[in-house]
Amino acid sequence: MEKCKDKGLVKSIGVSNFNHRLLEMILNKPGLKYKPVCNQVECHPYLNQSKLLDFCKVDQNAPFLLNDPVLCAMAKKHNRSPAQIALCYQVQRGVIALAHSYEENEMKDNIQVLKFQLPPEDMEVIDGLNRNFRYFPLTIAVEHPNFPFSDEY
Repeated sequence: MEKCKDKGLVKSIGVSNFNHRLLEMILNKPGLKYKPVCNQVECHPYLNQSKLLDFCKVDQNAPFLLNDPVLCAMAKKHNRSPAQIALCYQVQRGVIALAHSYEENEMKDNIQVLKFQLPPEDMEVIDGLNRNFRYFPLTIAVEHPNFPFSDEY
């Protein structure tokens, strides 16, 4: 479908009957070029889909964590990536951080967070962000191409 969009054969891409877990999986897909603009689902008084509708009503203007201007500026200041800053922040707080990537260079970069520390003033700045970011749970096994597909995912 992305090739069709690139060729101008379709205006946008949508999905059908995706639950919130499937939507998260597609939105987190490495190399995703176009996000789906709609999710066609059955919805009526006997199947109101309230949770799914709430999930889909995320503020489209909410920033994506790794594009946050504060994290990006801090990354530039320390000659790191925004992902490294976010991971380092968690490690310094004593939180077990699970980084998710399929790219070898990103995996190598993620390990580098153990080799530097953020100064206390930067930790305070990040603490102050506390924005209502949209998050996507870590789903490694179900995203693997050999994972058996089932209705629960």
